Order: sequence, then structure tokens, then C-alpha cells
Amino acid sequence: MTTKIAVVTGANKGIGFQIVRDLCKQFEGDVLLTSRDNSRGQTAVQALEKEGLHPKYQQLDINDHSSIVRLRDFLQSTYGGLDVLVNNAGILYETELFSKICLGKAKEDIPFCEIAKNTCQVNFFANLDVCEVLFPILHPHSRVCNISSGAGKKALNETSQTWKERLLSPDIDMEELKNIMETFVKSAQENSHLEKGFSGFAYGMSKLAMNVMTAIQQREVDKKGGEDILINACSPGFVATDMTCHKGNLTLEEGSETPVYVALLPPNISEPRGKFIRNKEVSKEIQGC
Repeated sequence: MTTKIAVVTGANKGIGFQIVRDLCKQFEGDVLLTSRDNSRGQTAVQALEKEGLHPKYQQLDINDHSSIVRLRDFLQSTYGGLDVLVNNAGILYETELFSKICLGKAKEDIPFCEIAKNTCQVNFFANLDVCEVLFPILHPHSRVCNISSGAGKKALNETSQTWKERLLSPDIDMEELKNIMETFVKSAQENSHLEKGFSGFAYGMSKLAMNVMTAIQQREVDKKGGEDILINACSPGFVATDMTCHKGNLTLEEGSETPVYVALLPPNISEPRGKFIRNKEVSKEIQGC
């Protein structure tokens, strides 16, 4: 029987690192730690090995399509596919952390046009690329966990009714979602995003898009007849990591609980599917935003 494989992106530190640690203890198969920087990834693996754990390693830059393809080819040739995917890689600019979440002042003030472009590229478009390349090799009973955030709700509340209706439509497809996010990024470059009804919170917009993406992905997989493949998004909570400048009120262990719960949902269950999970429970909010 082929060994099962779980992949965690952006896992050399922070929540991703803790998710790998916990999966090494709970997942019945190999756990693949990935990182953009090879040296940092290898250092992370060595740290876990000192704890008696045995993660595998592959370099992965989710902004590099060829890097994703190399990972797919490795998984296909070594494991015959993929069983668990945790899309953890993401960015949060310090400027937005302090202005939108912690209500303080960042060390440097970066133009919103740059923040919007880079944040949406990594948190939405690059993560979507990972899914589009790897989903075709998902095994039956696979689990996908998209690491999102409650920040999506804040962004949704700040968008116009017209955008809300389009984003929350049960009929929205991936092309429309991509078009909406491209429009947001373009309007941010023109400094017309507020005038056009978008939120001024790029991180929140990127996570709102990820939540909607998750629901669309589940519908698409179900339509294709995927056998017991569950795709859900979740919030780990406000965790003390480098990304949050250690302002979070949760430990890494606490932040990892819900993502690992989603990644290890038991086989042959009907729910949750295409949902947003918070504290190991399905959010009652529409699309989990």
C-alpha cells in the first residue's frame, strides 16, 4: 500500500511549522514541510528531527508556477498523488497589522497600491495556483485546509452591497472571483478602490477571496465526482507569530488546533464541505467571512 502524504506550505516557522509538528504526531503517513527558502526549510526539519519527529522536505515557492509543478511531479512519482494539503503560505504587511488589527503605528508606511498587489498575489492568486496544479492528483478521501482569517468578515463589511451580492452569490464561479480580485487590485493601483466600493483592507480582501474560493472549489470537486474530498477554510485565530509581530493572544499550539482538525477530518463524512471553520466549528456566517 502506498504511503499517505500531507503537504504544508509556508511551514519553516510560525503556524505552518506547528501544523507540521502536530501532523507528524497525528497523521498516519509522511508529512512534507515546504518553504520558499531551502536553507530555512532544512533548518526547520532539523529542529523537528531533534524532537524525534521525521518530516520530509521539498522547496516550494507558491509564487513560482514551475516550483508548484515540480512539487506535483514529486508527489505523483513518490506517492502516486496527495492526501492532505494545508495551504498555509501567506503574507500580512506590518502596515495593515497595526492600522487595521492592532490599532498602532508600523515602523514603515508602505503605499496601499503595493500592499494590495502583493498581498492578493500571494494570499489569493498564488494559493489558487497551488490548488489548480495539485487538485488533479488528490486521492479519494483527501482533505484540503485553506488557512484563512476572520479578517475576511471585516473586509466584507466594508464593501458595497453590489460587491457583497456578487461575492456571496451561490452561483459565483472562479473566473468571476478572479475578475473581482483583479478589479480590486487595479483600482488600488489607481487609488480608486474605496470609490468603487472595495474595502481598504488588502489582507482582509485576500482572505475574503480565499473563503469564497474554498466554497467554489468544493462545488467544482463535487461536480466532478470527487470521492470524499473535503475542502474547507479555517481561522487559526490571532496567534503570536512573526507575521503578527507576536501581538497575537494565542500560542502556536492553540493556533494549530483548528487547521489540524480540518486536515484530519475522518473519512466518509458529509460535512463540513466548502465551509469556514473557527474553533473547530463551522462558522454560521455566510461563506465564513
